[in-house]
Amino acid sequence: MSALVLTGAGVSIDDVAAVSRNADKVEVTPTVIERLGKARKVLDEAAAGGQQIYGLNTGLGANLVTAVEGDASAFQRQLLEGRSAGVGEALPIPTVRAAMFARIAMLAAGGSGLSPHIFTALVEALNAGVHPVIPSLGSIGDGDLVLMTAIARMLIGEGETDYQGRRMPAAKALTMARLAPVSLAPKDGLSLINASAVSTGAGALTLIDALSALAQQQQAGALTMEALGANRTILDARQHLARPGACQQVAAKALRELLARDDAPAATTIQDPLSIRCMPSVHGALIQAIDHARLAVEIELNAAADNPLVLADDAVVMSTGNFHTVSLSLAFETLGLAIAQCAAACAARFIQLTGSSRHGLPKYLSPVGGASAGFVPLQKTVTAILAGIRHKANPVMLDFLPVSEGVEDLATQALLAVAKCAEMIALWRRLITFELMAAAQAVDLREGATLAPATAAIHTAVRAHVATLKEDRPLGVDAEVLYASLAGGTWRGPPATG
Repeated sequence: MSALVLTGAGVSIDDVAAVSRNADKVEVTPTVIERLGKARKVLDEAAAGGQQIYGLNTGLGANLVTAVEGDASAFQRQLLEGRSAGVGEALPIPTVRAAMFARIAMLAAGGSGLSPHIFTALVEALNAGVHPVIPSLGSIGDGDLVLMTAIARMLIGEGETDYQGRRMPAAKALTMARLAPVSLAPKDGLSLINASAVSTGAGALTLIDALSALAQQQQAGALTMEALGANRTILDARQHLARPGACQQVAAKALRELLARDDAPAATTIQDPLSIRCMPSVHGALIQAIDHARLAVEIELNAAADNPLVLADDAVVMSTGNFHTVSLSLAFETLGLAIAQCAAACAARFIQLTGSSRHGLPKYLSPVGGASAGFVPLQKTVTAILAGIRHKANPVMLDFLPVSEGVEDLATQALLAVAKCAEMIALWRRLITFELMAAAQAVDLREGATLAPATAAIHTAVRAHVATLKEDRPLGVDAEVLYASLAGGTWRGPPATG
């Protein structure tokens, strides 16, 4: 397993997935450590010169006007203890690893003034698999500091951790991993927690899942087109040059490749329903939304958004509002709407496949007819799932209350926007499951049907998990099996094309 080398720039969502889900190790170049040391020196000199520095020699939030007296290092422990206010179920370990890595990537940019040995300790804890237990509730988006305290407290030997599959005190986990608790210098505690690393790390994983689901949706849509004998002129590149909507040329090209064959069949209709005819537009808009969200996430991963910010080259320490992640939140709100539109089209195609016999297929896709229910009961399940997606598509980034005596009177709810987007992807993938099942059944029922090489591979992949329906049986059970393959990474559709 090759290590991921951090230079302070160029971190991608794929890097986050590699570290969080594949447990790749992280290495840091000497240049990063030098950058951190330079920023720390600037910070210490500014404090020694009497500059008021937020969170170093002043209190936080509404306590901004309160000077920190006595042991400034002890105050760093105090602010961690006092802000450990998260509650709820613990975040999954991959999300915790994503948050740890996201904070490491941000810190590597050098704007925090964090002591280099604290940075190194965080990298070592991640590589050793010492994972703090991070609660899921407590972030309002402007820095996930209430949740991030779990990471900082783990480094000083406080709180609970997951290590080697067991829950245990952080001090014990560090000892077992042959690591030692760290001592915090002034501002180190704030530097560790005052960042949107949970939102950014979770956002990166959500985008990886969105890309996976999109590829599966393209496959399901292509198989539906085969099953219904859809008019393929909707994929003609000239159409999409005439109206170059958001990435719809990219989506149409991918569908053309999935349907490519030497002897393309003639269309059975002049125009198909909109859920089929508009697939390139719908999928293209989603591709653009994913690209925009990726940009927002990768800006955060590679940025020094600290407050206060240390500009080492200019020997300046200044207060900022760079932690306000409105672009990140807006990107995921937009992505959620794009997913909802794509999911609605997927559900509509399922209804087209299973709802009538006007397309020349047996009613309800039942080979026995009569009183057979066939696939039609799943229409209720599809409708219920789509309702859940539509509900989650409602925006949340304006839902906040002024806190800390009105000093913090604005928030972005970035983590909530990311979380509901992730939930929507999971529900959307269930709709993709149903479309794949129905399209495969329709292919089996269409006499003399032949498929393109790629769609034949998709059909074979469905049939590896779900048998053809020959008489009524519990299709929900079949759907769970296929969904587990799609969501769990074992799905084997056609080879990816360029």
